[in-house]
Amino acid sequence: MPAPSRPRVFLARLGLALGLVVCAAGHATGPVQPPAEWPGSGDAFVDRHLKDVNDYAARYPAAFADEMARYYSVPRAYVEAMMKQPDWSAGDIYMACALAQVAGQPCRAVVREWSRDHAGGWRAVAERLEVRPGTAGYRRLRKGLDDTYRRWERPAP
Repeated sequence: MPAPSRPRVFLARLGLALGLVVCAAGHATGPVQPPAEWPGSGDAFVDRHLKDVNDYAARYPAAFADEMARYYSVPRAYVEAMMKQPDWSAGDIYMACALAQVAGQPCRAVVREWSRDHAGGWRAVAERLEVRPGTAGYRRLRKGLDDTYRRWERPAP
C-alpha cells in the first residue's frame, strides 16, 4: 500500500485537532441547550400568525414594511434593512416591534434583546420584557395581530 501523501496527512491531523477543539469547547461549556422551535412564543395563536406573516411579507414586502412603519412606529428603512438580514424573518421583525410597542421600548432595543439571547424563543424575550401571557401588554400584542390582519384584509391563519 502506498504511503499517504503530505496533504492527506496534514488534513487528517487538522481534522483531528479541530475535533479535539470542538470536543473540548463543548465539554468546557457544558451541554448545549437546543433552541426553542421558532417562533417559540408559547402561544399557538401568535405562532401561527408569525409564520403567516413570513408568507405575507414574502409576497408583499412593501405592504409589510408600510405596516411596520405606520402602525409600529419603526422607520421603513430600518424594516427594509432588517428584512435583508439572513437571521431575521418578517415574523421576527413583527414580533420584535410589536413587543417593543406594548413594552414601551424602541424596536431596536427588542432587536438587541433577541440578538443577545433567543434560545428560549420569543416567549423568553417577552418574559424578560415583562410581557407575559395574561397581562394587559400581552392582550394588546394579540389584538395587534388581529388589527394587522384586518388592515391586510387577510384571513387569520
